[in-house]
Amino acid sequence: MACNANRVPFLRVIARRGFAAAANPRPLGQPAQVQTKVLENKVVVASAESQLPICRVSITFRAGARFENYESLGASHMLRIAGSLSSQNATAFALTRNLQQKGVSLSVTSDREVVSYTVESTLDNVECGLHYLQEVVQPAFKPWELSDAVPWIKTQVAAVPPQVRAVELAHKSAFRHGLGNSVYIPKFHIGSLSSETLLHYVANNCTASRCAVVGLGVEHDALVGFARSLPLKSGDGKSDSSTYHGGDARKDTPGNYTHVAVAGQGAGLSNQKEALAFSVLQYAMGAGAVTKRGNVNGAMGQAVHAAVGEGNFAFAALNASYLDAGLFGFVVSADAQKVGKAITAATKVLKSGSVSENDVSRGKALLKLAVLEAYGTDKDALTEMGVQACLTKQVQSADALVSAIDSVSAQDVQAAAKKAGSSNLSVGAVGNLSHVPYASELV
Repeated sequence: MACNANRVPFLRVIARRGFAAAANPRPLGQPAQVQTKVLENKVVVASAESQLPICRVSITFRAGARFENYESLGASHMLRIAGSLSSQNATAFALTRNLQQKGVSLSVTSDREVVSYTVESTLDNVECGLHYLQEVVQPAFKPWELSDAVPWIKTQVAAVPPQVRAVELAHKSAFRHGLGNSVYIPKFHIGSLSSETLLHYVANNCTASRCAVVGLGVEHDALVGFARSLPLKSGDGKSDSSTYHGGDARKDTPGNYTHVAVAGQGAGLSNQKEALAFSVLQYAMGAGAVTKRGNVNGAMGQAVHAAVGEGNFAFAALNASYLDAGLFGFVVSADAQKVGKAITAATKVLKSGSVSENDVSRGKALLKLAVLEAYGTDKDALTEMGVQACLTKQVQSADALVSAIDSVSAQDVQAAAKKAGSSNLSVGAVGNLSHVPYASELV
């Protein structure tokens, strides 16, 4: 069966990018220059040149886990699963066969804020990719397909790494609801979310005012036409304002290793200057080794290394910024006998609220490198564009972000450190918890 995407009239006018002298892609590593437009129905459209003869288009909705209520916990996880199931107008077999026949890649990702549907295709097959991208944003949630997916869902939940579980528990203790919802479906909801519940969730959250369409390697006007053709309903959907609380969420498991996430109050993306200050602080404190198999860096990372000594451990500063709230702290994995010393040492640095000028300078340099790397590759640039367009209704260029990072002062970073250190701490722990202190004991 041939792909029937050419039956959609507007797709025929999409300008395929030639790669002759008249239309060269941007050089590898050069940051993408973005065009942005907000349509009459409030859909945000953003596009940029591609580095390769590959088109990437993503439809992003504000439909992440924070918008779930107790009855619909896990709905955003089910949206990821539904990307390979039947839609309102196409069966799962038709989606799979036609996309594979044309060499088109389809993926669905989600986090606490957004759900993104993405297709990647060659220039010759962009019509087919966009046709079925339009289909997958209209999931059918057929009961027998949901039932068949249960073993797959159980495998995904069982395979979540313990460090990720610790971060999920830290969110739960910090926000309780909303941003405290996990991005993974709870075990008691596997196989119990009905088609009606999931369709209601989609109808409320996958609306035009909560949508962004971003693309790389597609003409901006053609992408605007595609966005206008999407069958999206109007409505603002559910709003959520999460309040930071702090506390403990612990899960004992057998073994000799412990994985712990400790965090204080961070910054939301709505306050860009404060959010960038926390991002600089993350790299200043130690966001992981800069080189492969390199040593931990930053004041917090060095404190953990001194506390653990030659024992096996892993450490990274944690910075999670959402639209209106955030978390800042650290994640550490170590032997159960030594993890308590590691947590105490890192918490002492966190609560000190002090950062040296050298650490701030190094943090700003590493953050600028991360921004340029994100904008310099098509896949990361598409993700960044989708999140920014969906949450803030605009997409900043790499140059604008680098300039904003340069404007962050040492005083801004110090204020961010004091905010995180002076707040009630949230602790998420998984593993052998015999030596893990409670949040109230971390003073």
